[in-house]
Amino acid sequence: MKKYLLIVFFSCVLFGQNKDFKWQTYFEKSNYTSTPDYETTINYFNKLENQSGYAKLIKFGETPQGRNLYCFIVSSDKAFSPKLAKQSGKPILLIQNGIHSGEIEGKDACMMLLREILITRGKENYLKNIILMIIPVFNVDGHERKSPYNRINQNGPSEMGWRTTAQNLNLNRDYMKADSPEMQSWLKLYSSWLPDMFIDSHTTDGADYQYTITYGIEKNKNLPPQTENWVRNKFIPFIQSETEKSGYKVSPYVTFKNDDIKNGIVDWASTPRFSHGYTAVQNRPGLLIETHMLKPYKDRVLGTKAMIESVIKLLCSQKNEICQMSKNADAFVINNYYEKKNYYPLTFSLTDQSSKINFHGIESKMEDSWITGKQIIRYSGKSMDIEIPYYDKCKIKDSVSVPNFYLIPREYEYLVNKIKLHGVKVEKVKQPRKFLVEKYKFRNIKFAQMPYEGHFQPQYEYELQKDSVDIPEGTFIINTKQRTLGVIVHLLEPLGPDSFLKWGFFNTIFEQKEYFEDYAMEPIAKKMIDENPKLKEEFLLKVNEDPKLKENSRRRLNFFYERSPYFDNQLNLYPILRVVN
Repeated sequence: MKKYLLIVFFSCVLFGQNKDFKWQTYFEKSNYTSTPDYETTINYFNKLENQSGYAKLIKFGETPQGRNLYCFIVSSDKAFSPKLAKQSGKPILLIQNGIHSGEIEGKDACMMLLREILITRGKENYLKNIILMIIPVFNVDGHERKSPYNRINQNGPSEMGWRTTAQNLNLNRDYMKADSPEMQSWLKLYSSWLPDMFIDSHTTDGADYQYTITYGIEKNKNLPPQTENWVRNKFIPFIQSETEKSGYKVSPYVTFKNDDIKNGIVDWASTPRFSHGYTAVQNRPGLLIETHMLKPYKDRVLGTKAMIESVIKLLCSQKNEICQMSKNADAFVINNYYEKKNYYPLTFSLTDQSSKINFHGIESKMEDSWITGKQIIRYSGKSMDIEIPYYDKCKIKDSVSVPNFYLIPREYEYLVNKIKLHGVKVEKVKQPRKFLVEKYKFRNIKFAQMPYEGHFQPQYEYELQKDSVDIPEGTFIINTKQRTLGVIVHLLEPLGPDSFLKWGFFNTIFEQKEYFEDYAMEPIAKKMIDENPKLKEEFLLKVNEDPKLKENSRRRLNFFYERSPYFDNQLNLYPILRVVN
């Protein structure tokens, strides 16, 4: 009998070991130094799906090089569609990994966490109050451009992916303009599921310090008030404390004021080109995890896993509050900016307000470098604790009134299609009609000397003009009375830091296409003066005041051309119109 029990015992032990080995990740098998290629990664997620009835791997897009984009849905209710997920009454958490695919800790962390939820089931209780959406790798083509030499500042893994896509686009600048096929697919996924919380996993560059994990999250007036208060007073204290219980030092994202640790660190309100800035204009909180690039890869992965779990624990404990907060946030945006006509904030600036924090740094000194011809920082590796100011309060810099509608000419349908990706509802004018509108006229236009993410971005000044215009059938019309009001305003207002105009999608409106010959314009100018003597006075005054005008015959004639009926009245005129009543 004893012999039989021993056989059973050792058989169970051996079975458990084999099972554990079967579900070990590539990261664990490599002694925590490597990360798997994309095929191996997706095979692991396929195994998880096949083993558990609570998981489904869905394709949501394709990369320029023909690789599939996947999202892994985990739900104890088998709510594998947006409709079923919303009906479940559970918060939805979207975890995104590998947007910069050299920064891949989140992928390995999620694989281990999913095993503990779905296979060994030690953490399956997480599924009682939450639905998980996990993108294993977002920038898949970049992930497969792997090399030991892709990130000079980073300590592992042994091979890592590339920062940008196959089209050399940085996805974490593409959330609004949606140039890349990957982002267009992501926006469809996001706007259809509309998660209550978002996590974007990264690895930072920059200074050396003791922290394994740093984080960023919007907590200013680019979030509805209830969400802003929840982030500051509940979310941040909990996830920082809970992650540190796992043995990892945690800090807000580290950017030294004026590049000097003694001046403190600064936070800011991110524009919506970035992931957590984007979810803010979608009225949802988004957490940016930034592990420290010099820490061992093992610690970075396990630290990322600990922070993800801290978020899950908080969402599980506040299930009803989170779901209600999302509803309240959407209602607030409509009520505050559409109904009450309060100005919508578009840009922010940092205030002088600060609090004191004890920063866990690394001692450093400046040394002369004959190679660079200047001094360069050297870190000693010795720990240093210092009390420094932390600046994280922002004030509104620029804001704009929200019109009732925006009108977009049908020739810009390709931009309308991008707008729809964000979950914005768009209709068409069904028959010709007259609208009282406001329209932007630009002046002093300048362009960047170099492209940024493939775009030459303009700078400009403008004035807002009122007019009554006839709008043809088929013109696109966007009612701002919808939960995506913030996205609409950011995309269509010239002040928006990530508007279509700022990204250069309307650069052709700044190009003059018709010109005059001197011999044709000169007699017309004479006739204009004869018919309007005051025009001559205005002309002579400007000639006397402006030496460049006085000495340039072409400019002198252009003075009259711009005031003639031959001049293009659509030059520098924004084609998107604001309907205010």
